[in-house]
Amino acid sequence: MRLQYPAVLFHFDLAGLNLSRAQAGMMKAIQGNRGFPDLFVAESRLGYHGLFIEVKIEGTRLYKRNFEAITPHIAEQLEFQDVLRLKGYKCEFGIGWDGCKEIIDQYLKN
Repeated sequence: MRLQYPAVLFHFDLAGLNLSRAQAGMMKAIQGNRGFPDLFVAESRLGYHGLFIEVKIEGTRLYKRNFEAITPHIAEQLEFQDVLRLKGYKCEFGIGWDGCKEIIDQYLKN
């Protein structure tokens, strides 16, 4: 982000880090909502107030064959994204580095 878009404000949530028990407890205590996306890009584009991306590792599946969320946690994230969309934000799941980069590039180049 800093190299390709140096003027863009962004925030990356550190919840996925390998933290000690004490650090993890402190992080959980100060977090606002479960399901909050990992990355926020604070740029208005395309009629949106900003972009939220829930980052997943390459190969992650979001849905079962019957189109239900594959895990309860993903279901929570999907529901939270719906809330953010109603508030005027663009929300996506970014699968792997290339998927995240593509979402960011498409959003910022419009």
